[in-house]
Amino acid sequence: MLPHVETPNSTNVAACCDKLLAERSTGLLSLRQAIDELRRRTGTERSDADLAGLITKKAALLGVAVLSNDH
Repeated sequence: MLPHVETPNSTNVAACCDKLLAERSTGLLSLRQAIDELRRRTGTERSDADLAGLITKKAALLGVAVLSNDH
């Protein structure tokens, strides 16, 4: 498996994720919306699964409710 490729704007996807979750700390956030927003803000090419894991872990630490779109 090849490593994910990052662009210069995405050197700290984790910090951007923290910022996104802090902005949404008082409301619900869709996992799909969060992934799309991280891609828009950072230009990351990480997989959806990688970003979903990062978002879910950080949301749990920050107490932010994230809704999964899987049914």
